[in-house]
Amino acid sequence: MRFVWAVVAFALAAVLIGAGIAQRTVFLGPDSAQAEIPVDDTLSYTVIDGDVFASLPGAQTLVARGEGTVYTAYGRTSDMTAWLSDAPYNAVSIDDGEIVSDVVIPEPPLEEVDPAETDAEETEESAADEAGAEEEPQYPTRNPAGSDLWLDEFAQEGSLITPLQVPADMSVLVAADGEQPAPSDLTVTWSIDNSTPWAGPLIAAGGLMVLVGLILYMLGIHHHRRSRGPRRKGPPPLPPTEPIDVAEVEAGQEKGVISSTPTTRRGALPRGKRAFTAVPIVAVSALLFAGCSADAWPELAVETSPTPTPTTTVVPEGQQAPAVTERQAASIVREVSATIAEADENLDADLAATRLAGSVLAERETNYALRDEVDDVEPLTAIPAEPIAVLLPQAYDGWPRTVMAIVRDEDDTTVAPTMMMLTQADPWANYKLTYTASMEASAELPGLAPAWLGATQVPPDSSFLILPPEELSAAYADVLDNGEDSEYYELFDPETDQFRVSVAADRDQRLDSLNETGEDTAKMTFAATAGDHAPLALATIESGAIVAVDLFETDTVRPTNDRAVIKLDDNTTVKALTGESQSEDGFTTTFSDQLFFYVPGQGSDEKIQLLGYGSNILSAKVIE
Repeated sequence: MRFVWAVVAFALAAVLIGAGIAQRTVFLGPDSAQAEIPVDDTLSYTVIDGDVFASLPGAQTLVARGEGTVYTAYGRTSDMTAWLSDAPYNAVSIDDGEIVSDVVIPEPPLEEVDPAETDAEETEESAADEAGAEEEPQYPTRNPAGSDLWLDEFAQEGSLITPLQVPADMSVLVAADGEQPAPSDLTVTWSIDNSTPWAGPLIAAGGLMVLVGLILYMLGIHHHRRSRGPRRKGPPPLPPTEPIDVAEVEAGQEKGVISSTPTTRRGALPRGKRAFTAVPIVAVSALLFAGCSADAWPELAVETSPTPTPTTTVVPEGQQAPAVTERQAASIVREVSATIAEADENLDADLAATRLAGSVLAERETNYALRDEVDDVEPLTAIPAEPIAVLLPQAYDGWPRTVMAIVRDEDDTTVAPTMMMLTQADPWANYKLTYTASMEASAELPGLAPAWLGATQVPPDSSFLILPPEELSAAYADVLDNGEDSEYYELFDPETDQFRVSVAADRDQRLDSLNETGEDTAKMTFAATAGDHAPLALATIESGAIVAVDLFETDTVRPTNDRAVIKLDDNTTVKALTGESQSEDGFTTTFSDQLFFYVPGQGSDEKIQLLGYGSNILSAKVIE
């Protein structure tokens, strides 16, 4: 019976091992799926919708081949269609499970028609119609490389293989340089999970059954040997024997008559070696067992602690998407920092204008002019690149867009964090730094929405704040000039406002320096006024807003009598900016101030708090 069970075990082992091997060979499915994308090869852009990549599970790889530069980028579908709103392109999507490609042609922009030219245009159109001529619309061509709208971008010559993980709400843009046709040889490949988690266990179980069969077989042999037939009785008494002549016996042995040594049959193995006949079978099973890769075994996850259930984030109804993601913002700030660093080194105002706007750009232009004329003028504070400590993007699908960021200087922790307001004018423009300031050491930020949610932009004339953003700059300028006599003094918190203290101290020091001569020949006056640029305000959680404004501080020096003149020392900033060394009427010097405030909402008991400030010379003029 043991032999029967051994045979059953061997048969079952063969089935198990065969099934495991078949899963890894005969029944093994493909490890990838591939689809070609049909497109019009005459257009400069191709947009592949995220649904195309999500149509099959698994990691996605886009292969694009073409002549010259092959460029791909991915970003939000809404941003991509806005960037292509005035250009024709291939729109690749999924329709009833099939990949389809449609050509999107934008409507030509409407042009204002001068009534005086109507008759002449109609005459020209009639002539063109008669001649059968048809004028093709002209569409703009622009290179998509470097746009701040993209989350990431890749470029290579000839062909490009890009691994992707594109969600359904994002798309991929394929182009060359915006002028040449986009690559038309496009293929998407999905990695398919063809693991066989039961192949390993089946082969292992088969090997175990081989071992069980061997044990049963050996037990059967052992039992058979112990129970071979009935045992014989003892031999009868031997007859009387005579003494044996030893010499005669030896002689007989030499002749081969008598041999008492047992013979060994040819091919028979010693008993001790028969156990090793099982070694090849066990070795084969071990090799099969070792040949199974990791994907031939089930994944057993051992939880050492309970995993919390993720909570669902509820986005308020009607809330639009944030202007940028955290990854986008980090890339934008790094690009701004690198561009301004290069412009500062080369005194290149045109390069700075690609990433700066408003008073921030005007201050840089003045600094470049001074550094070109005066040796000891220091460059303005560099724009730190990373890390971003606080990010508050505007939640808005249209344009212009605003993003606030607070960036720390990773190389110098003693430097105060830099507050920034960046704006993007339209889909084709990059973000520009519009306001920047050093954060107050004692400033406390109000509650802000998370970066993935964003904040709404507060209108300049909003009545929901204790002071509308468009009135904030003029109100604070009045406080600087009149102090406690200002009608707005009680609205501002003086406890954290070190800028007001520094302005008052600087004015007193300059007046004292002017009066040190002991001659009453000149006088100096100060005036602060609202800046020229519109404020930027983003809402906080407590119905308040963080508002960025600029204002001008103007210092005026005039002679006190007709015979006096105002003379300037050599190598001064005023002389470098005006080109004059003296004036009978005097000089004016204007400083530009960048200010960040927290403005509470109506009904709050809080006061307006200064969060950060920056001040630099803007211009100098001769009074005429």
